[in-house]
Amino acid sequence: MQVADLLTEMVSLVEKTFPKSITIRAILPTHPSALVQVDATQLHQVLMNLCVNARDAMPDGGTLSLSVEEIEINEIFAHMNLDARVGRYVLITIADTGTGIAPEVRDRIFDPFFTTKPFSQGTGLGLSTVLGIVRSFGGFVEVESQLGVGSQFKIYLPALKIAVSQRQDDATLPQGQGELILVVDDEEAILMSTQAILETYGYQVLMASNGIDAIACYAQHRHQINVVLIDMMMPELDGSTTIRVLRDMNPQVKVIATSGLAGQYRQSLQALGITTILTKPFTTTELLKTL
Repeated sequence: MQVADLLTEMVSLVEKTFPKSITIRAILPTHPSALVQVDATQLHQVLMNLCVNARDAMPDGGTLSLSVEEIEINEIFAHMNLDARVGRYVLITIADTGTGIAPEVRDRIFDPFFTTKPFSQGTGLGLSTVLGIVRSFGGFVEVESQLGVGSQFKIYLPALKIAVSQRQDDATLPQGQGELILVVDDEEAILMSTQAILETYGYQVLMASNGIDAIACYAQHRHQINVVLIDMMMPELDGSTTIRVLRDMNPQVKVIATSGLAGQYRQSLQALGITTILTKPFTTTELLKTL
């Protein structure tokens, strides 16, 4: 895919949803750049996660910059970064003018479950997921930050050496027919990314950021909701408890469970009669075929 196309969608989305006190600045190539071999849903999740973090780092406003360019990595650069290889890369940069990251925290930001946010605002899985997804594409991540000045995340994705004559035809993927999906997840980036993908492929979407909101939303729209796509690990009310309540409300409710630790929940979900589980991070194809 062309990264610039996805970045254009991202700019449009954050302009509509982020506070007006944040200025969005986009630097996109004037001509088609090299293609990268990635999954659109997963890359969307990476970029949205970083944009949401940047927004949260600018509570009083500031500038969010998104850019994409092609660069050549030489032997000197590759030697300094163990994940880098000599060759051509597509570089995505997401920068903010926010509070910055303290030096003692910077080395831990990609650790699973590490977070500086209150428990009710996330599990700390965000940046570890970002790193895992980017590495699965053969890329790597660099972070630059200064307290009181801001942070800059650089995503390096290896450029394809040859042009791809034909990308996967969207028509070959299962399309929705306007069915209503309730998406439940405490990670805002996942909610927004999943909504964007589902609406692109013909579904309607309702969103809830916790189990309590999910139950309230289902009570209001139970006759219209076709499927509930729900994360298992959430604060306040976890996925298993939420599913039990939904089942009491409607024993025939269709549920797809999602988790980065799917194996851990498989037995308890089967006891609830839930056999459809998506392991995070899931791809566009996996999501659409499962639905």
